[in-house]
Amino acid sequence: MRSVEESSKYRWHIVYPTATLGPMKDVGLRIRIDRDLREKFLRACKAEDRPAAQVIREFMRAYVEDKDRDKTKKRINDS
Repeated sequence: MRSVEESSKYRWHIVYPTATLGPMKDVGLRIRIDRDLREKFLRACKAEDRPAAQVIREFMRAYVEDKDRDKTKKRINDS
């Protein structure tokens, strides 16, 4: 059994399991948004027990994949 001191030392593992973190990121993205939108977004993430950063990364991946599909369709239609 870990002591309280050891547990608090590794608390981030409980909040952000390493399986959800993936490889270490090397850049950040800073955006400005409406405070009310931010608070609603954070509440929605908390209700699903998901880190906001993970949700944003998933959205970004889906958005990029969608745009890539659009480009591919356009190339096929233009041929």
